[in-house]
Amino acid sequence: MRTVNIGELKNQLSGYLQHVKDGEEIVIRDRNVPVARILPFRHGAEWDQEAKMVASGAMKMPEEEMDWEQFFHAPAAEVPREVAVAAAIDSRGDR
Repeated sequence: MRTVNIGELKNQLSGYLQHVKDGEEIVIRDRNVPVARILPFRHGAEWDQEAKMVASGAMKMPEEEMDWEQFFHAPAAEVPREVAVAAAIDSRGDR
């Protein structure tokens, strides 16, 4: 992972974008305080579709990797059947 201050990034943008194309992450700093990251897009059919959605503003990429182990081992909440059925019917809209 590389870090760069805004001024240097502006002057050397093409070079830093090449590092991103090569798979590196760039952390952008404003007066040495991290403010943003530039991450490479993954390629493939589903990743290309996600890239289009991000570019259009319809989707935001996750900020960190999902911890699937914790997700599937988290205790399930007890939801009354009536509440679950009402939520499912509500989510259908006017279909």
